[in-house]
Amino acid sequence: MNRQRFASVVILMLLLLISNCARVFRLGPPDEQKLRQRAYQKIERCIRENMSPDSKGPVPAQTKIDTILVDIDSLRIDLHLSKQFSYQPFRSENVGFIYRLFKNHLGGRFNKFDLTIYSMEIPIEEFVPNFFREDTTQHDRSRMPKTTTPLTPPVLQNMTKPSLDLSRGLANRNIALWHSHGFYYTRDKDRWEWQRPRLFCTVEDLLPMSFTIPYLVPMLENAGAMLFIPRERSLQTHEIVIDNDDPQPIIGNGLYRELNSSVWQTGTIGFATGQPPYPANLNPFLQGSHRYCKAEKNASAAIEWVPEFPEKGGYDVYISYHHAPENIPDARYSVYHLGGRTDFRVNQQVGGGTWLHLGEFKFKKGINPEQGKVVLSNESEFHGRRVTADAVRFGGGMGNVLRGGRVSGYPRFAEAARYYLQYAGMPDTLVYHLNQDTSDYKDDYQSRAEFANFLNGKPAGPNKKRSVDGLGIPIDLTLSFHTDAGIDTTDGTIGTLMIYSIEDAETLRVFPNGMSRLANRDLGDIVQTQIVDDIRKIYRPDWNRRGLRNADYSEAFRPNVPGILLELLSHQNFGDMIYALSPQFRFDAARAIYKGMLKFIATQNRFDYVVQPLPVSHFQAVFSNSAQLTLKWLPVEDPLEPTATVEQYVVYQMIEGQDFDHGTVVDSPEFTRTNLQNGVIYSFKVTAVNQGGESFPSEILSVCWIEGCEKPALIVNGFDRVGPPQIVVQPEFKGFLPMLDAGVPDKYDFNYTGIQFDFNPRSSFFTNDAPGHGASQANFETRLRAGNSFNYPAIHGAAIRHCGLAFVSCSDEAVMDGLVDLKQYPIVDIIFGEEKAHRQPGINRDNSPLFKINRGYQVFPAELQEKIYQYCESGGNLFVSGAHIGSDLFSESTTALKNIVFARQALKMIPQTDHAALTGKVFISDSAFGEPFSDFFYNTHDEGAIYAVESPDAINPTDEARTIIRYAENRFSAGIAFSGEYNLVVFGFPFETIIGENQRNQIMENILRQFGLISTANKLK
Repeated sequence: MNRQRFASVVILMLLLLISNCARVFRLGPPDEQKLRQRAYQKIERCIRENMSPDSKGPVPAQTKIDTILVDIDSLRIDLHLSKQFSYQPFRSENVGFIYRLFKNHLGGRFNKFDLTIYSMEIPIEEFVPNFFREDTTQHDRSRMPKTTTPLTPPVLQNMTKPSLDLSRGLANRNIALWHSHGFYYTRDKDRWEWQRPRLFCTVEDLLPMSFTIPYLVPMLENAGAMLFIPRERSLQTHEIVIDNDDPQPIIGNGLYRELNSSVWQTGTIGFATGQPPYPANLNPFLQGSHRYCKAEKNASAAIEWVPEFPEKGGYDVYISYHHAPENIPDARYSVYHLGGRTDFRVNQQVGGGTWLHLGEFKFKKGINPEQGKVVLSNESEFHGRRVTADAVRFGGGMGNVLRGGRVSGYPRFAEAARYYLQYAGMPDTLVYHLNQDTSDYKDDYQSRAEFANFLNGKPAGPNKKRSVDGLGIPIDLTLSFHTDAGIDTTDGTIGTLMIYSIEDAETLRVFPNGMSRLANRDLGDIVQTQIVDDIRKIYRPDWNRRGLRNADYSEAFRPNVPGILLELLSHQNFGDMIYALSPQFRFDAARAIYKGMLKFIATQNRFDYVVQPLPVSHFQAVFSNSAQLTLKWLPVEDPLEPTATVEQYVVYQMIEGQDFDHGTVVDSPEFTRTNLQNGVIYSFKVTAVNQGGESFPSEILSVCWIEGCEKPALIVNGFDRVGPPQIVVQPEFKGFLPMLDAGVPDKYDFNYTGIQFDFNPRSSFFTNDAPGHGASQANFETRLRAGNSFNYPAIHGAAIRHCGLAFVSCSDEAVMDGLVDLKQYPIVDIIFGEEKAHRQPGINRDNSPLFKINRGYQVFPAELQEKIYQYCESGGNLFVSGAHIGSDLFSESTTALKNIVFARQALKMIPQTDHAALTGKVFISDSAFGEPFSDFFYNTHDEGAIYAVESPDAINPTDEARTIIRYAENRFSAGIAFSGEYNLVVFGFPFETIIGENQRNQIMENILRQFGLISTANKLK
């Protein structure tokens, strides 16, 4: 709190001590005192009778009268209420109701008086956000920017992606956001630790990141925005940095090469790797030099950064350069990767002296200049200006800042912003070193907003020196994303709190550019409203909307651009965490936040917004002719957002061994690919597009055309599930049990710390190390846990291709709705993975909590059962695998006579147990299926390249079928086969989790031989 704020508080306290009550200003002769006192009493009674127990209207809890001004001469009453009254959202409807409420309580004697109600010295009607004012002529222009022209050209442009019209999205908007806290060093304990406790299998320092990085950040980027994040965003723990100051060659790192090196000159300030780990406040961007040369219309010089990757995988790529007014605004960078070449243009007049994120790309292991390098040329439309170059970074890496004489030992993405900002070249005294090295905790939460201010620069630079040039990137808004503490003992939700500040660090109510800080309240109200409305419609109608609170929090008052601090839910409350651990909830909550931010920016900049579409459905990839493929899909309507309609689509293609290309735009939900190469696997995904942006991608389907193979196999992807760990609710035992069901992450989980060990709702919080109910282990934190990649047809297909057969694939929705006919295919392979109908939180009609069954993830819905019956009756060959194929049919959630009949008649299966084995070792028990007692493994480890199977099914055969595979540890039946009017193989574990390509090939060969469709001679070599 600065001196001006302290002085204001002291003066206010003195006034309150003197008055000892709310003040009634008395204007007029003494004989009118009773009338004025009567007005005070009636208003006080109105507040008392209408006060709610929380922040809801019409009178939020703790509302008090600050001041009443009664002017009898002008027939005016000015009612000043405490700040708590402002915690509710205001719309024209409830503003009118509130005025009528108070006027009615005042009674007929005051009918002729004009009443104005204030909170925080602002008339309450001014709290209605511009977005919610239907008449745009009533917009408050003081809280809108004077100019709406974005930075031209943008900081970064991807020149290779298809050209999409995102004019009604967030094109060329710059957003700074960050997720909660992070691993930090505390002097008091002389250790690195999380800033919050480990609860319910996670920790708040990582939980909000599980909303931002997989969901909110790509949503905003898909809408056209540029994102700036003061914590490491890359989950890749390997890091390769290549810099001109490093000795060449860089052993174990890669190569730095200058083409036409004679034209490149050395600049005096730049990055140098130096000798990490770095001591506190050492800025690596001031330790070295940069390179520069004159730009030409036609390229005459270039620099290449060629890394040596320690392993194949995805690496985020960051560039750096020295910015200056004389630089070119169109520097040409190219990234060569497994998906081809991606070209960028970078405005080098801004944004230098730090890491600029280009994107994540896939690379091969080792040095591979053709598909693994970054190139900068001196080509430009601005002949004669300067192009500059500095270090290039691949991957996120591990923390490398020393505190207390040691580094954290954790991945950089887990660390607090304070350490990343040092590594990213931010000036210490202006951004992250604000407490004289006495508290990393304070430096961390204070640095995040100052980072945004430094990006922006004058006149809205860091609060210690707003006139600093900074990086010259105009920031449209900031979002600080947190979860809160708090417990609801009734199993309700703590819900969503929004914090903003109408005063800045100097207690001014305007931004440095003169715009009213009521824009902060507008932003907070719009985003909170969107979050609460969407969650109430999708999940539970009683989701708690907490206050819309003006408060003196660092991340609320420090930003010199519109900014908010969001407390989405309580990480300490079990009733909230049953939602927070659900990937689908994270997607929906992130989409609500994105929509709120979009609506605010659209209002501020006076354009009509459009929300990006939802992902497509009913995807299919089937042959339409020899060496010709047709893709089809269906758009998905968003019932919550009428503008999210589809205008176009983008089809992304991947050839085996490479990565996806940059996409092809199509106008209808269909795409044809011709001239398929013989024996090569092609993979595809599709996005939907409109003027607001691009949707998330569909599942990935794969095909392989083999010359001479007239009828391909059909692979049906029925593994759509994502979900939280097993939820257990008993009066004295509540929490999550991953050992029963670990849930299914959406592609991966990085916020899982370990299993919960305190399930007693009565356990009290003592310290972060002893947090009570929900306390969880730490043995898994910082590691990635594999989930549903939505990319399993390629794994199954590779094994089928090994056997000499072509294959196509489709979604189970396309089969169930009759878009793909199983009977057209001699072999059908249905992938069920860890699909099952799981319990998800919901709400009864009487608003009491319940857990409802998500039947969308049911293994064998009635529609699919019918299609399988028809296929079997046609004499087909069916292979089905999944961890819950039997138990889901017979579980209490889906038990019905028709399911039992289907299991026995169609699948020849009798489920035995849903926790059949732990080790993952199985062996062949039937000589007709394969070599007896030959064993293999399926994955049971969370850190594998594919998801772990923690609870596979044991399935017994009916009398007509036989067991072909058994679990090694107990001899339970793991797989069955049937031969008769149709052929059938069923596994109680997912085929795609079998470890080793050779093992999968052999097992698939055994399956197809069981079907009579293969001989050893016709395998594709």
